[in-house]
Amino acid sequence: MFDYLIQNGTLIDGTGAPAAAGDVAIKDGKIAAVGDLKDASAGTVLDAAGKYVTPGFIDIHRHADAALFRPHFGELELKQGLTTIVNGNCGLSVTPCGGRFQKEIEAYLTPVTGALPDGADFSSLAAYLRAAKKTPSPIHTAMLAGSGTIRACAAGFGTPELDAAQMAEIHRMIEQELAAGALGVSLGLGYAPDCFYSTEALIEALQPLKNSGIPITVHMRQEGSGVVDALREMIAVAKALHTPVEVSHLKSIGKANWRKCTPEMLRLMQEARQEGVEIACDVYPYTAGSTQLVHVLPPESQKGGLEVLTENLSDPAFRKALKARMLTGSDFENISLLVGFENIVASSISLEDLRKYEGQSIAAIAQQERKEPFTALFDLLQAAHCDVTMIDFIADEDDICDILRDAYSCVISDSTYPTTGMFHPRVYGTYTTLLEHFVREKRALSIESAVHKCTGRAAKVMGLKTKGILSPGMDADLNLFDLSAVHTCATYSDPAKFSTGIDTVFVAGRPAILNGIFTGSMAGKAGRRASRLPGVLLKGFRLIFRADFEAKTVFKTEKPVGESESLLSGENREYAKKNL
Repeated sequence: MFDYLIQNGTLIDGTGAPAAAGDVAIKDGKIAAVGDLKDASAGTVLDAAGKYVTPGFIDIHRHADAALFRPHFGELELKQGLTTIVNGNCGLSVTPCGGRFQKEIEAYLTPVTGALPDGADFSSLAAYLRAAKKTPSPIHTAMLAGSGTIRACAAGFGTPELDAAQMAEIHRMIEQELAAGALGVSLGLGYAPDCFYSTEALIEALQPLKNSGIPITVHMRQEGSGVVDALREMIAVAKALHTPVEVSHLKSIGKANWRKCTPEMLRLMQEARQEGVEIACDVYPYTAGSTQLVHVLPPESQKGGLEVLTENLSDPAFRKALKARMLTGSDFENISLLVGFENIVASSISLEDLRKYEGQSIAAIAQQERKEPFTALFDLLQAAHCDVTMIDFIADEDDICDILRDAYSCVISDSTYPTTGMFHPRVYGTYTTLLEHFVREKRALSIESAVHKCTGRAAKVMGLKTKGILSPGMDADLNLFDLSAVHTCATYSDPAKFSTGIDTVFVAGRPAILNGIFTGSMAGKAGRRASRLPGVLLKGFRLIFRADFEAKTVFKTEKPVGESESLLSGENREYAKKNL
């Protein structure tokens, strides 16, 4: 007897194949059978007549690193069909966050991830995962290792050129995080301190990934006028390292670049793939983005961290030079020049006295305060110690449709979780917006293709081998919904609204939402990459990993084991005990 039997549904299996009538059986957290199961029996039978049955949606680009420790985490995600999310994106992971630059790192992360829990030890991914496993969650979570955080731990937010010791420390931390289970490494080349890498230095820093098959995700160096050259850089990185590269939230910022840069980028990626380069992309279904407000400034202004920038903003000469740079600069992602201050909205402000400006554009704030926009911008950043988030209206919907239709793209949210203020509506509504607007209303892509980009394709990018497909033996993470009923309630003016229409969601074989009601199930797991890691050099051990077989060989070194012992788990720990 099965645990659950879902009958009479229209199955979309996550591969992109046409929908077909059928049933799905669940046993012990896994999909036990798929097909005509009318004679089967189960403890609970659900009638899915008139509904699609799909794998649970997977968001490979979220910034809920710290948010998963908040009360009610996972509810807004479940309401749009999400059963698995991947955090630590754009180089901005909350781990490894420690050492002498910890304060500066936490300040830089807070507008994106929200504040870290009091007393939390996120000095390594191993420590983070221990905390996550102790925190009940209704959905599955996993982490990438953020290159920016790693570089900041090794060298702070300055030192554009790294010395040999700093580079060695970066290699050690990348290897440490991968050994602990990071799904890959994320880059934030548009942010400090990753922006200080030259292409050559970046390739050197990522050497632990060479020939590994482990993905690199990247917020590219530019997404405006220089976006095509930024993509060429990442193709070069993928070629040099022989490992997959996923271009995060592909877009062309600024009206002058719309309908021009995106077709060129899709063509370049196709040509690269024909040459054997593994490169693909993802996209969120909104024309507005969201990140720290400091992202409108040239990256060199952030050298030294946000406290240094805050102090510098009190200097009239610094402000004058900064304004001049922003009025003319084209060698960085100059958002104010590309879209105008009227399209840059302050969405989350840490300082309570300034929260009256949340939801207002920099242009509107300037008008209210009778200041010119640059002064209003600099004053706001200085007063809030740069802890301000923005929503910026930057992209073109036709470009989004082109990216969605690309065979190698998948769908992400790029959701940020500031502690206070307004969220971008994509936090609550990305996947229902895809279904409601781009599938049902706009018919930009088929329901099968849309589901594939949220399930099977996303799982493949991250190496989630037991997720994303309706097939026996796969994890029983499932969605049931009537496409005509799916609706996104979150708006830019009122973003904290649950989506509706995805009324039954299974996580690990248990209903987390049943007929629109949260069940209280906490079946989610803090996931990790279980195998196929690259070569790893730890402090007390030398572990040999290959891309084609599991980690098994351990060699003792002259140094004491110390903390690195905690990074060994399962089979590797047992092997070490027997052989050392």
